[in-house]
Amino acid sequence: MNAVSSDRKRRIISWACFDFANSAYGTIVGTFVYATFFTSTIASDDETGIFVWGVTVAIASLSIGLLSPALGAIADAYGWKRRMMGVFISLCAAASFALFFPGPGDVILAAIVFGIGTVSVELAIVFNNAFLPELAPKDEHGRISGQAFAAGYLGGLICLVLSLYVFIGRETPLFGLADDSYVNVRATNLLVGVWVVVFSLPMLLWVKDQRKPRPAQGTGEIAKQAVARLSETFRHIQSYRNVFWLFVARVFYNDALVTAFTFGAIYAAGTFEFEPKEILVFGVALNVCAGMGAFVFSFIEDRIGSRMTIIISLVCLLASSAAAVFVTGKVGFWACAIVLGIFIGPNQSASRAYLSRIAPAEKVNEFFGFFAFSGKATSFLGPLLCGALTASFSSQRIGMAVVPALFALGLWLMLAKTRTTDE
Repeated sequence: MNAVSSDRKRRIISWACFDFANSAYGTIVGTFVYATFFTSTIASDDETGIFVWGVTVAIASLSIGLLSPALGAIADAYGWKRRMMGVFISLCAAASFALFFPGPGDVILAAIVFGIGTVSVELAIVFNNAFLPELAPKDEHGRISGQAFAAGYLGGLICLVLSLYVFIGRETPLFGLADDSYVNVRATNLLVGVWVVVFSLPMLLWVKDQRKPRPAQGTGEIAKQAVARLSETFRHIQSYRNVFWLFVARVFYNDALVTAFTFGAIYAAGTFEFEPKEILVFGVALNVCAGMGAFVFSFIEDRIGSRMTIIISLVCLLASSAAAVFVTGKVGFWACAIVLGIFIGPNQSASRAYLSRIAPAEKVNEFFGFFAFSGKATSFLGPLLCGALTASFSSQRIGMAVVPALFALGLWLMLAKTRTTDE
């Protein structure tokens, strides 16, 4: 009994290690370090850099949305979750290493490599999420998912601190990495590549598919299996009521989160005159609050249910984002941002745990593929609408009003369309 308990605990910790691993890519490459380096240094000017970066993110998001359900169907048919994770983790790490090489002017090369890395890490996350139903009984999914999300935020923060103080923030960078060719900034990508590989190893070594992988009969057979499973799911998905409406609701509330992430720092700088150092502190604070929120709610969610946790988080996200549109001072904006940050983590964690509880076991990879689709396929619409309204009315406040509106739609769908009986 002790051996079984010990093995189960090791599997859960190993699974959570991947959240700790993959967050480094999003934090360093996608948000704080490489994104800024790309727009300010690799591109010829900020406007070009922002445009190319935005197009790259949009193409990557669409690719993730289109590929996830098909690859999930293949993994369900052949028992290939861990195999596919290994492939995409390797591609993500390779892309991270490759991002060390583009310099000023290498816009297209850098964008292509970044796009490959982004698609790869997101697809690896799809298959990692699909392992959750196999790790523990449903009444423990909230705690496990929440603590894994908290570990992810912690991993991103630690990697960010190492990047800033080991490579970027020192007057004399370590390892002789002089900054005359931005090599110290580019070297943060090497750190990310190593980080992703090292902290993904426990997951790849100790968490195995319950269904043993079976060989396919060639590319044609794989494609046939994927098309058949996807066609069946599309025909019957509305019969899985809670799954279907979770996906629809998540289209809206995840768009709200994407818009808040995309324009939050811009809004803070443009409307509240945050200085660059304040922006960095703002980003770190949001990550700390999100991690703390995910951890605290991991002890609450299994008692009140994942659906109720999503609803509570959406109420608080709606209230804080709406208040942020109207407040006029920095203190008020900070208060709104802290509340927003606290409930970002529980919202994301509970969404994952909710699907793990209600998805049919034989389609779990496929449904997590659709879960990724619901989060990516329309993720450009919120930022696009926010930008359009800001430009049309010359007001960032009006543009940011998109965020609470999207949260409100997601909240209404969760309240009106999903049920508690199936959880």
